[in-house]
Amino acid sequence: MKKRVKLIFPQHLVREPIIFTMARNYNVMPNIRRARVTDTVGEMVLELEGEQEDLEKGLKALRSQGVEVEFIETDAVE
Repeated sequence: MKKRVKLIFPQHLVREPIIFTMARNYNVMPNIRRARVTDTVGEMVLELEGEQEDLEKGLKALRSQGVEVEFIETDAVE
């Protein structure tokens, strides 16, 4: 299953390997479609692939760390 999401990272997580850790811990394969990272905020659009349960667990883990998760329903990436 694939899901496209926009992630917004708070300042204290910008330099942390959040995506790598989620991918490794929950068997999720990320495909970075767009990213913008500054010293104060990070934004990424990702296509995540994996089993439904793994995706849900991985996204829940991101949210629990303070990452804002928005689902993108369209096929277009801005």
